[in-house]
Amino acid sequence: MRTRSRRMLWLTLLLVPLLTLAALYAAAHYSRGMTPAYGLVDGRLRPCPPTPNCIGNEPGPSRSGEQVAPLRPGAHAAEQAWAALQRAITAEGGELVLVTGSYLAATFKTPLLGFVDDLEARLDEATGVIHLRSASRVGRSDLGANRARLERLTAAYTAELERPETRT
Repeated sequence: MRTRSRRMLWLTLLLVPLLTLAALYAAAHYSRGMTPAYGLVDGRLRPCPPTPNCIGNEPGPSRSGEQVAPLRPGAHAAEQAWAALQRAITAEGGELVLVTGSYLAATFKTPLLGFVDDLEARLDEATGVIHLRSASRVGRSDLGANRARLERLTAAYTAELERPETRT
């Protein structure tokens, strides 16, 4: 009986991680095949759903802790700031999917399993402020990945604005 218990324990210790990994891989594969609803709603980025795997800064209803600061152009023209954001997205490993006037959509893949997350940005031409929204395609939690992405993107955007060829 003792040998059987040990075998069951080893089988469980082997199968649980393998099944977990298989489920994660399936979810990542599913996220790569999804087609998100890109675009503005009433001239604004879509609000985040009531799950913690999305973060944005468009004014309006939000969950506690959801908001991050919008990007500000400082002394730069709005067009320079918009171009700097696009360069920052590419530098951070994002792929620009759609760029039209004052709206853009990009995707980011997680390194390990290849989950696809979506980033959207809207340039408020009246103020020059750039609003952002970053969301995971699958799951409920992203373990802070979208917030961390926006923080890295903000730093990359600031660095792009400070490059000599971007200065006014």
